[in-house]
Amino acid sequence: MKSLTEHLVFTTERRREFINITAEVEALVKQSGVREGFCLVNAMHITASVFINDDESGLHADFEEWLEKFAPHEPVSHYRHNQTGEDNADAHLKRTIMGREVVVAITGGKLDFGPWEQIFYGEFDGRRGKRVLVKIIGE
Repeated sequence: MKSLTEHLVFTTERRREFINITAEVEALVKQSGVREGFCLVNAMHITASVFINDDESGLHADFEEWLEKFAPHEPVSHYRHNQTGEDNADAHLKRTIMGREVVVAITGGKLDFGPWEQIFYGEFDGRRGKRVLVKIIGE
């Protein structure tokens, strides 16, 4: 059995961003030499997400709008968590909605996606470095 563990680090310019990380993950799958197996991609911070969806700008704008309706950033006084001196309670909720991780099958040495699927890092409380774990296991 082969395995590879790597960490990607992201420091975003804005508080909220969606970053397509498919190419980075594909490069790690190739580097691992795994032909048949699984790839876990996991946000290592409680205000960030990893998810799979379409790389379409309108959809990303819809995500942004939709998430802000469910968990608006302001007023920050609306959240009990922010009474601890933080201002990121909404980011915790957005992460819960969008998810912590994805697992993708590796078939023939490549990520085995459905049509249009891509892997994204979702940042909801950015402007500082955060890690994403990529763990690849297989033969």
